[in-house]
Amino acid sequence: MRANSKPTAIITAVLTAAALLMAPAPSHPAQAETHNVGYDRYSLTVDGQRVLLWAGEFHYFRLPSPALWRDVLEKIKAAGFNGVSLYFDWAYHSAAPGKYDFTGVRDVDRLLRLTDELGLYVVARPGPYINAETTGGGLPAWLKTVPGRARSSDPNYTAAYRDWLAHIDPIIAKHQVTRGGSVIVYNAENEYAANTDPAYMEDIQRQARAHGIDVPISHNQCCDASWTPTWATGQGAVQIPGVDDYPQAFECREPDVWGTWGEGVTERLSPDAPAYAAEYQAGAIDAGRAGYDKCRELTGPKFMKVYYKSNLITSGATMFGYYMAFGGTNWGRLAQPNDVYTSYDYGAPITENRQLTANYDEFKRQGLFVTTVEPLAKTDPAEAPASANPAVRTEARANPDTGTQFVLVRHADRKTDDDQSANLTWNTPDGTYTLPVNLKGRDAKVLVAGYDMGGQRLAATTSELLTHTTAGKRDTAVLYGTEGSAGTTILRYDSRPEVEVLNGSVKSTYSGDGELRLDYEHQGLARVRITGGGRAPLLLLIGTDAEAAKFWRSGETLVRGTDLVRSAQVRNGTAVIRADLAKAGDIEVFGSASRMTLNGKHIRARTTSSGTLLAHAKGPRPVKLPSLKHWHAKQGAPETSPDFDDSSWKVADHTTTAGPIKPKSPPVLYADDYGFHHGHVWYRGHFTATGSEKTVNLNAITGKHGVYQVWLNGHYLGSAAGGEQKDADAPINENPGPGSFTVPAGLLQKGQKAVLSVLVENMGHNDDWTADDHRHKQPRGLVGAEITTNPVTWRIQGTRAEDPVRGPLSTGGLYGEREGWHLPSARTGSWPSGAPTATVQPGVHWYSTSARLAIPEDQDVPVTLHFDKGAGDYRTLIFVNGWNMGEYVNGEIQQDFTLPDGILHPGGRNTVTLAVVAAGASRPGGVSLKAAANLRGGVPAP
Repeated sequence: MRANSKPTAIITAVLTAAALLMAPAPSHPAQAETHNVGYDRYSLTVDGQRVLLWAGEFHYFRLPSPALWRDVLEKIKAAGFNGVSLYFDWAYHSAAPGKYDFTGVRDVDRLLRLTDELGLYVVARPGPYINAETTGGGLPAWLKTVPGRARSSDPNYTAAYRDWLAHIDPIIAKHQVTRGGSVIVYNAENEYAANTDPAYMEDIQRQARAHGIDVPISHNQCCDASWTPTWATGQGAVQIPGVDDYPQAFECREPDVWGTWGEGVTERLSPDAPAYAAEYQAGAIDAGRAGYDKCRELTGPKFMKVYYKSNLITSGATMFGYYMAFGGTNWGRLAQPNDVYTSYDYGAPITENRQLTANYDEFKRQGLFVTTVEPLAKTDPAEAPASANPAVRTEARANPDTGTQFVLVRHADRKTDDDQSANLTWNTPDGTYTLPVNLKGRDAKVLVAGYDMGGQRLAATTSELLTHTTAGKRDTAVLYGTEGSAGTTILRYDSRPEVEVLNGSVKSTYSGDGELRLDYEHQGLARVRITGGGRAPLLLLIGTDAEAAKFWRSGETLVRGTDLVRSAQVRNGTAVIRADLAKAGDIEVFGSASRMTLNGKHIRARTTSSGTLLAHAKGPRPVKLPSLKHWHAKQGAPETSPDFDDSSWKVADHTTTAGPIKPKSPPVLYADDYGFHHGHVWYRGHFTATGSEKTVNLNAITGKHGVYQVWLNGHYLGSAAGGEQKDADAPINENPGPGSFTVPAGLLQKGQKAVLSVLVENMGHNDDWTADDHRHKQPRGLVGAEITTNPVTWRIQGTRAEDPVRGPLSTGGLYGEREGWHLPSARTGSWPSGAPTATVQPGVHWYSTSARLAIPEDQDVPVTLHFDKGAGDYRTLIFVNGWNMGEYVNGEIQQDFTLPDGILHPGGRNTVTLAVVAAGASRPGGVSLKAAANLRGGVPAP
């Protein structure tokens, strides 16, 4: 049963689930605070109240510091978001079949308690498949050794994913809005549109209901028009089908190219459910290595204005998930190998170092609007104002209950950046007006008419509405527009009001029929005080885009100034502010307060002529980071020596594999088949030489950008690029990563015992984009070897023991990793002195030092590790306090690596350990700590 189109027909999630899936949710103990979640064709509802869901994507697994989850979520909320979209990464939590870890950096119950506390709605997305450019697309690496196609009803896969859902769903369930929590929607699977299995989709939902999920279930459709399943009807259908859209594509090297992948207007997939932009582009992966600043430019404020506002009005969408709000870091071996590197900044509005950008400002301008103006959650198409200029296009929607109108004004040609003006003839609920509008460059505006704005009546405006609040007996509203453009606002009164222009240039005209017209140009911040006229007093603030970005709203408290306001409220006449400042500046509170505290301390404040409270706050104290010196060094590839004892290693003697990709001849050398899933793997092949060996021919699959290195009897033969699957929809290439290495004359003698040592780096596992096991189960490690005509005994070694704190993705199979050299407890001080800038020969070279930080407790200083470019073919694994925080590849674009508080001790000793893996003679560049920012405020240091 679905909701019908009548406004009063709101369907509760529990009843819908029972009818749709014939599997009613089990009863649960009564909670002190419960709510009813429903939906109709207009929007979600909570206890009958409409909710326009404006959510940003956040990946907790890309920020391995639970204390900083609060920081990011508070910043997301401060931008006007009322929700957050959360993937739950199966691979991140499950190192082996039946084994799960929900502690420490994997404590998702803690994460959801935080969203409950902050009042952010959650779209929970537990997959089982998530993609997200994570290794395996979120499918655990051990699943590669399980027979049967993933993302299908195959019984072996079914047993595996049901076990995952049985662990994650109950955690999600207890945090649902229906139980007083934050989860408002549950997303089944992810972008499931190729090689689909309806029975699988239906079973995911049955499992969810059986595990206590009683909120509406959604899905996000993607991506090619030829991929037809929408999951809106038939077997496997969800209640609220959504659409993913990335209209700017991902070519960050060309940020001025507009609409590469189309108009980007979200399609309504069900007549009985809201239009849902489940994943809408808010950044880009950087496959072209242009740098994330270019990706931010590709999806910058101009794009956001045109495309996001079109979705509001053209589509009438009321559910949004913006990917990403905060990207984070592919620390350890978290990334899939094909598109991304250590940084997953994504060009998001909040950078990897948790800093706010121009894109964040635009999100705030739109977010405060959509979460303030309640009539926007229920609209139908309406008559648009007539434009006197065909180059200026208008579209409109109206709330059928209140009559409030919302008009999109944009260029008829979305791709143009011309300046255009037009007179609009606008039939509003309060009268017909002819008003001028301006579009400067690529731009779009959402204008409002017929709106009860607190105690005011907004008849029409050609400025955009940011937000409005009521404090005491006075309303405050903020309007804004493009700098230099003209604006008009018309308000309704019972009688002539008193108008006082406190700042700026605003012309007021009152007509006899109750209309107050204000004309102005958007310059700086104008302040107009309006009293009388039969309405509550109004302080009207009219500014530019830049001025609008200076405002923050927390509940009914409006604040201007500072770099971030985390929370604000007036208690007993005191404005209690939590805020961040990069420099000294003013803080202004629009409310009935006479005193102010900032971050728990009283601050001197005064009342202004606008009736606001103004204070001047100090900025942060300077912070100096220590230099990295007193390094100690040690060689780290004893496996290359013929005398190395590998008797404890696993014998690689499997004759077949469960995966669909079979070796040309045994034995199977695939690393995953022997339980080594992440990072480096060593192979040693023992044989008796014939004396006629001329070449060693190897084939290895590492994923994109991977390499492997070869030694014979301790003699370095060279390196080769590891392969990758070129065609995701075809069987594996017979020879994806070939390497042919010459055996030096005289190195091998007939009858001599010999050993071939091969170091292979696994760059991560392929995703399962097309639900095709040839892609997902592509092997890693050696996949072929031709050395000698005599028998070869292979031994293999990867990670020796799982790190119970950092998890399996943090540690690989280098000798130093197996011996714990990367841990802060390692006795590296006994190593010989040696700098990481010294010239090195092929192999593995370890360096370690320590640095003591003294960052003030009331300041937030995001720290990065910077690498100068060096000379040669090498890459460096970065370990900080034992955590693998990424890999520097000489010559690649990333030179700065984020070290979040919690991994880094801001007020104590820190161990920095580097593993330099050189494929040739190299001279690495310098290494230093840098501060990405310095702010007074932040969240308590972990």
